[in-house]
Amino acid sequence: MSKVKYYYDSETLSYRKIEYKKGRKFRIFFLSLLGMLLSGFLLLLLYINIPYIETPKEIALKRELSNMELQFELLNKKMKEAEIVLSEVERRDNNIYRVYFEANPIPEEQRKAGFGGINRYRDLEGFDNSKLIISTSKRIDILTKQIVVQSKSLDEIAKLAEEKEKLLTSIPAIQPLRNEDLTRMASGFGYRTDPFTKARKKHWGMDFTAPRGTPVYASGDGKVIQADNTASGYGKHIRIDHGYGYISLYAHLYKYNVRKGNKVKRGDLIGFVGSTGRSEAPHLHYEVFKDNERINPINFYYGNLSPEEFAELLIIAEQENQSLD
Repeated sequence: MSKVKYYYDSETLSYRKIEYKKGRKFRIFFLSLLGMLLSGFLLLLLYINIPYIETPKEIALKRELSNMELQFELLNKKMKEAEIVLSEVERRDNNIYRVYFEANPIPEEQRKAGFGGINRYRDLEGFDNSKLIISTSKRIDILTKQIVVQSKSLDEIAKLAEEKEKLLTSIPAIQPLRNEDLTRMASGFGYRTDPFTKARKKHWGMDFTAPRGTPVYASGDGKVIQADNTASGYGKHIRIDHGYGYISLYAHLYKYNVRKGNKVKRGDLIGFVGSTGRSEAPHLHYEVFKDNERINPINFYYGNLSPEEFAELLIIAEQENQSLD
């Protein structure tokens, strides 16, 4: 039951009952409702425009996210530096190392190839920083693949270098007699006068005159495949197989210091100068074979002769004189 309200009438000096008209009640209700709506609207505007109030956990997560973005930026900078360094290594690999060891360069498309097939980064999609994370992940994957390709290339280069080193030590690259032990270089490679028939014929090696018993040295690493006097005209002689198609021959020896099957290194003492076989005087007859073809030994003396000594030897070797065998 609603309360009855009264007011004091000063004229009659008595209390009178307040009577409300129906229209006034409606106005009061309408104004109250309008006031409530306006108040709600104002509160909504205030709520929208005031700063967002964050909880301590939200503040910590936001700080962590900001730190993560910073770390991603630093990671991208480091990857950029790594890409520059790797690019320089790849350039040297293609233009220096692989050229030196006669290996084909690695194509750029093979080095920079991406990853085909299914989407590898699907799990990283749908987040606020997905673009940054996916981009960084792709760069890491490509960089990792480039490093793997380069690592395999360097393994190949190392193997080629090992083979190259072995080749360089195997090639018969020194004079088989020391210069101080030589009396003279008697005859070179080419057409010479035969000491016995006096006919002009091809001389297949070089003759070094030296006293009997002068040390003879292996001109390259290899394996002794012959140390006997079974070949006609050579007398006591030694053949060394150096691999890679190279064989060296040392003829007219006085005696051996090695036997068949021995492995020798460049500069090892293998025998001594003599005059056995078809020989006019004590000397060493020296030949070099490449793929079973005789070649001029003078092209292989870069290992122990100075440019001046080599030039002098070249002049003497080109003279068409009489050989000693």
